[in-house]
Amino acid sequence: MGSSSLIKRIIELAIEEDVATGDITTESIISANSRAVAIMTTKAPGIISGIDVIKQVFEHFDKDIIWTPYVKEGGKVMQGDAILRLEASYRALLTAERTALNILQRMSGIASTTSQFVKELEGTTTKILDTRKTAPGMRVLDKMAVKSGGGENHRIGLFDMVLIKDNHIKVAGGIINAVSQVRSKIPAGILIETETTNLEEVQQALEAGSDIIMLDNMENKTMADAVIMVKGKAKTEASGNMSLERLRGVALTGVDYISVGALTHSVTALDISMNIVEEKL
Repeated sequence: MGSSSLIKRIIELAIEEDVATGDITTESIISANSRAVAIMTTKAPGIISGIDVIKQVFEHFDKDIIWTPYVKEGGKVMQGDAILRLEASYRALLTAERTALNILQRMSGIASTTSQFVKELEGTTTKILDTRKTAPGMRVLDKMAVKSGGGENHRIGLFDMVLIKDNHIKVAGGIINAVSQVRSKIPAGILIETETTNLEEVQQALEAGSDIIMLDNMENKTMADAVIMVKGKAKTEASGNMSLERLRGVALTGVDYISVGALTHSVTALDISMNIVEEKL
């Protein structure tokens, strides 16, 4: 299933859980023929993500919405900046407001956090990766937001790339056996990443022909030694408790990637408000 289909399903589910049979407050007070203008404004600095997604939310209620974004996807904003002007059915604006803001605030929060991590790596060749630690059902939006913030997507799910972790290795009887078993059963072209915790395991992952070697919860000195071992033979990914404060030191070991679960599993939403500024009868 493509990302556009998943996004449509996410929006439909979000509207179903919030609106269901109708917005009984708005429908009791606002005339069906009334139109209005609303402005969305940021209440904190950050990176905007999700503008095109929330357009679909409003269009669910009013196909004739006049949509005027002031910020592009991935654009930087300061506190108090207007990011979007909407002219539509008054009812549509109020009914769609919370669903749209929930999506926009979460995605912009992820993009803003990602941007901070990416900025910390300026001057290095290391790239920031996300993980599968996303909100259930929201992964496509979470990963879109990471891209908007300047990060890169790791595997989307369990289906598009192999990641051999410690429990797989135990069952298979070691790294070499695990990689061999996987390689014999997957289509050509699918990358294999292997988790390692020490230099001996790094060597085994190399001998097995891993495409990417995860350096899991290693000290910086050990990672630097692993990078020297691996260089030119595979890619390296540092993982495990990657805080903003630790990031640059890890990047200076020469790793190709640093994966950060906190980009999506501990989201602080970007504060955004929507206010009606004009009523058009």
